Amino acid sequence: MATFWFVPVLIIGLSVILSIALVYLDSTLILPQEGWIALFLVNSFDSARSILSTISGAMIGVAGTVFSVTLVVLTLASSQFGPRLIKNFMYVRLNQIVLGSYVATYLYCLLVLNAIKDGSVYTFIPSISILAAILAAVVNIILLIIFIHQIAVSIQADKVIADISDFISQQVKTLFPERMGEEKEEDKDIDTSKVISEYKKSVSIKSPKNGYLQYIDSEALMEVVTKKNALLTLNHRPGGYLVQGLDLGVLHSNESWEKNEIEIIFDQFVIGKIKTYQQDLEFSIHQMVEIAVRALSPGVNDPYTAIACIDNLTATLCHLAQVKFPSKYRHDEEGKLRIIADVVNFEGVLDAAFNQIRQFSGGSTAVIIRLMEALIVIHGFTTKEKHKKAVIKHTEMVLNIGKQTIQEENDIQDLVERRDKFLKK
Repeated sequence: MATFWFVPVLIIGLSVILSIALVYLDSTLILPQEGWIALFLVNSFDSARSILSTISGAMIGVAGTVFSVTLVVLTLASSQFGPRLIKNFMYVRLNQIVLGSYVATYLYCLLVLNAIKDGSVYTFIPSISILAAILAAVVNIILLIIFIHQIAVSIQADKVIADISDFISQQVKTLFPERMGEEKEEDKDIDTSKVISEYKKSVSIKSPKNGYLQYIDSEALMEVVTKKNALLTLNHRPGGYLVQGLDLGVLHSNESWEKNEIEIIFDQFVIGKIKTYQQDLEFSIHQMVEIAVRALSPGVNDPYTAIACIDNLTATLCHLAQVKFPSKYRHDEEGKLRIIADVVNFEGVLDAAFNQIRQFSGGSTAVIIRLMEALIVIHGFTTKEKHKKAVIKHTEMVLNIGKQTIQEENDIQDLVERRDKFLKK
């Protein structure tokens, strides 16, 4: 789920239902007073109250400890890896289950404790319900051990980087190739000014509010534009920040657009206060870059973490060098141009991945050399000439930063030799 509270509240709700169901079962069953089953059932009022009070007190105490540990981990994650990674830790399902389980057990014990009756007219000891509370306490002890292990592992830099890398890999497979209508291979030959001149009217689509463009419903947008026999030019893509009144795009058509029709266009865009990863690959890459940049800061000075980030970004870019990036020209089923989109490309992703790391790597010889090695590997996977030129451009920039900040001549010579060997291939 996208919220931290949903799973704990769900578990608490189930505990309330379970307490009612088990107390009802206790009231209808005649339990044996002898045999091995009786050994596990509580038949004393004092024992029943003592057990439930002990379990409920312990559970709420541990729940507070779990909550405190979670906050400490979030604080460490924010300072070491960046505040944008906090939600990665918050949405870990195990953390939600552990917190919900302890609070739910506490509430369950209170409800069952309230059901105990010790009077001259009516007496009732919910033995099965108490046995369930004891079993829940055992399960919670096991969960606490698992929780501590998971917390200890989750704050390790290598684990955080590996998780982000796995997520980026899944996102790449989902987003590429991204389609909005039918793509045309010969998009280089399209004269957009000539196509736009075929339409008599143009209407600017302005952003209705401030915020990040989070999502575009491409299929619905294509359907609306095609129905009106129009052409839509988009000026922004998911991940960009929009200011209220900024031109989001331009509608070109031969018909007038009613206000409600313009609102239908607006409905296909989701604008929010924060960035999301749904259609924004660079957002996930920036998370990895942020870890590397923080590792290269003078206060941390951890080049090995930065190198780990570079290695994982290299794997992603090697895959992207082989995929088909979406064309910005989108056609309907009849082959007519309907949307001119602002799309991500290989050069942009390469810049997002390595520009900031290179800028902050000044003086770190190991990181600069690894950047050069990473670019050499990426170049080996590129097939398009414009992609190769982008990689070569980055190798020159890495070489320049090395010459400017590395003081040892042998290290500089090593960097130059790697670059020259790479260019001769």
